[in-house]
Amino acid sequence: MVEVELIFDTERDRYQLVHAGWNKHRRIYGSTIHIDLINDKIWIQNDGTEVGIANILVERGVSPQDIVLAYHAPYLRKYTDFAVC
Repeated sequence: MVEVELIFDTERDRYQLVHAGWNKHRRIYGSTIHIDLINDKIWIQNDGTEVGIANILVERGVSPQDIVLAYHAPYLRKYTDFAVC
């Protein structure tokens, strides 16, 4: 059985959605979403969703300039609509 775990580290402002468990004889473990809050910006470290968590945040009123797509190399971030930090 694979479970979905929410991990909230409010002391360090790190948040994850993780899948963990077993599918028959196969171990399943992986982070679907990993977000850190760093210097007043939302750093998306990992996004395994189809829609894109950044898009959902923008739809809910977060400025794209407050979101860093950390899974993109720093030199590529300037080609997105999001912060380049």
